[in-house]
Amino acid sequence: MLTVDDARARILADATPLGAETVPLGLARGRVLARDVIARRTQPPQAMSAMDGWALRSTDLANGRRSFRVVGEARAGQGFDGDVGTGEAVRIFTGAPVPTGADLVVIQEDTRITSHHEDGTPAAMYITGEHPDMESGDNIRPAGIDFQTGAVGLQAGRELEARAIALAAAMGHPWLPVHRRPRVALLATGDELARPGEPLGPDSIVDAVSPCLTALFTDAGADVVDLGIAPDIRDQIDAQIATARGADLLVTIGGASVGDHDLVQAALVAAGAGIDFWKIAMRPGKPLMYGRLDGMPVLGLPGNPVSAYVCSVLFALPLIDRLAGRAPRAAASERLPLAAPIAANAMRQHYMRARLLCEPNGQATVLPVRDQDSSLLSALADADVLILRRPHAAAAEPGELVDVLRLDRLG
Repeated sequence: MLTVDDARARILADATPLGAETVPLGLARGRVLARDVIARRTQPPQAMSAMDGWALRSTDLANGRRSFRVVGEARAGQGFDGDVGTGEAVRIFTGAPVPTGADLVVIQEDTRITSHHEDGTPAAMYITGEHPDMESGDNIRPAGIDFQTGAVGLQAGRELEARAIALAAAMGHPWLPVHRRPRVALLATGDELARPGEPLGPDSIVDAVSPCLTALFTDAGADVVDLGIAPDIRDQIDAQIATARGADLLVTIGGASVGDHDLVQAALVAAGAGIDFWKIAMRPGKPLMYGRLDGMPVLGLPGNPVSAYVCSVLFALPLIDRLAGRAPRAAASERLPLAAPIAANAMRQHYMRARLLCEPNGQATVLPVRDQDSSLLSALADADVLILRRPHAAAAEPGELVDVLRLDRLG
């Protein structure tokens, strides 16, 4: 059996980001840039006032001048057309272009208007505050202080969130080049399975895995195509596998082992798939299969819902990350202290479901859920993290640090 680390490495070894497409800025959230985004403009395009106040010459202040003749006004989007000469000032507002001749802005709180024109506009102003340290450039945002035309604003591989989208918009980009969203075909198998809400026979089991993985993969940035439930009949499984061609990833649920009723692996091989491995030294999730069908990666998950979820977190999500152009997420995200003792581990790597607690001192700790039976969906729903227990790990006491993978950030 492969180790978890070896299996993950083999799954990711030949996975490459999907090709690029161009999407509107409004649909780019969560997508990954396929190319660098270059600024099409300079921001700000010219020197802008950072405050409401008065634009004037620094040499006037240096020479001790306090009274100024008001020659105009500059607002955001409507600057002052003339020049500011000696002894002159322009009323200016935040975001307005600094007029020619002026090189600093005195904030309005440090001034008062001393006279008005007949139309009520200011005619003269007086500086009431002390400005011994003011110099050229004060309260002014220079042209290009944010970015300049031709600069790389966002690098390829960046996942686009609100802040990145704001920058792209400011740089003049209504469309962005992003990696295509992975198309994941999802196929559940088993005579016993029924959709939620369908009539159930005495031996039926509700398919909880397909809705779970649809949500998980969608949150990871994939487009999920649900192929439904195939009964344990070879020709029907063959037909459903054929419909998956053209997807970027096929995920099957159940039937991946080698029992008399485990038909998925045989169907895949008959369709031309090469199977890389089908057992991993882990729990839950030992019967995990991986291969490729005409270049499309195929991940065969256990039918057990908890096992399928844990395997998806460990293997499917990093693979989706790589296809989407992101760096594959880590197998463990942090180390946290235990809130209760745990026993020594056996030979298989164990992913224990656990809850996050907050101690009175504010320290986060992890508490294993009441029962680690891999059939218990209620225990999985209560869990916030997986505690990673290496093969043959010794018993651990409260307060000892353990590797954990956060689930509360996945869904």
